[in-house]
Amino acid sequence: MDWSSIAWTRWLFNFAFFYPIVMAFFWMTGGVYYYLRRERKAPRPDAPPPMAQTPFVSVLVPCFNEEDHIVSTITALSAQAYPDFEIIAIDDGSSDRTRELLDALVADHPRLRVVHLAQNQGKANALRMGTLAAASDYLVCVDSDATLDPHAVRWMVGHLIDGPRVGAVTGNPRIRNRTTLMGRMQIGEFSAIIGLIKRAQRTYGRLFTISGVICAFRRTALHDVSYWSDRMVTEDIDISWRLQMAGWDIRYEPNALCWILMPETLRGLWSQRLRWACGGVEVLLSHGRDVLAWKKRRMWGVLLEYLLSLAWAYVMLTIIVLWLVGLFAPLPPAWQVDTLLPRWHGVVLAFVCMLQFGTSLMIERRYETGMARHFYWVIWYPIAFWMLGMFTAVVAFPRTLLRRRRRAVWTSPDRGARA
Repeated sequence: MDWSSIAWTRWLFNFAFFYPIVMAFFWMTGGVYYYLRRERKAPRPDAPPPMAQTPFVSVLVPCFNEEDHIVSTITALSAQAYPDFEIIAIDDGSSDRTRELLDALVADHPRLRVVHLAQNQGKANALRMGTLAAASDYLVCVDSDATLDPHAVRWMVGHLIDGPRVGAVTGNPRIRNRTTLMGRMQIGEFSAIIGLIKRAQRTYGRLFTISGVICAFRRTALHDVSYWSDRMVTEDIDISWRLQMAGWDIRYEPNALCWILMPETLRGLWSQRLRWACGGVEVLLSHGRDVLAWKKRRMWGVLLEYLLSLAWAYVMLTIIVLWLVGLFAPLPPAWQVDTLLPRWHGVVLAFVCMLQFGTSLMIERRYETGMARHFYWVIWYPIAFWMLGMFTAVVAFPRTLLRRRRRAVWTSPDRGARA
């Protein structure tokens, strides 16, 4: 009997089992600590404390073929409960009616200015053009299909004013379309996974990424890192790493609520998550070696967490392949995978997963009433989204290695059905 192979496969299965459990408790502990220290006694989202100063703010809205959503986005931005701001919409060569709608909106929204670009050059380039047109050092960036809470700008800009080394602030995206099972599962994902991870990462050190759909920047920080890169498929992950590696702080503001549309088809969800996964690999390849420097040590936790998640995806793929091969050919006992169906370890994983969801929903209910009614739907999250995350991570790594670096331009996402 080959004891080395037994030890190797045992380590493989143990890693696949214990990694999500350890990370769940890691995120829960950090999230609860963040809540108790920063959120429990904080004002509610609709009642922010008064500001000692309210500097002029530029709100940037890059858009491409957004005729279905741009009117509601601009209308919500115009209703911000902040006294002094401008809205700059950057039309990135749209081929639909976005250009005409934006020009018509100027008459009804005096804060709005429109910049038209001749051809589609991608979101990063549109943001850079918007920054050139902006009159403020404080920039709030909003996706063109998002609906901002009336106090969101105030909550984010407050961090930039209070902390001179704060280079960026990320807000709290909330799912807007909830008519399907996939949409309802993502409600739990954005609170139990994304929101909890941001709280934990903020507690332990650095953030992996801002939420590109709703974020704020200090112009001098952006200038320090040469602004957004138009060669990265996820400009938000890249700018997050470069800002933090340059010594700038990124904060998470859960009171800055933003209502967003997410994919509700498998094809749309796969396309979106594959782009996210490719963006993570791009950042790893571009900045991973630089992060290892001692001066960048606060980024080590983010790097380690990402590397472990990537390793877990390939470990799970190996287990699935062993199970498939075992169906058609005999394997050594140490390599045999009898079934992928949950056993006692599956029950433990399910319990920890639901504990994580329960913890996050208790925190998130201060931002949205009735969160408990979504608890049932997130039961299905591990089956669908863990597998989706695993397969996109596995595909993204070789795809990014082989992809020729070129300008990242817009794609038309599946945004599902509105609630």
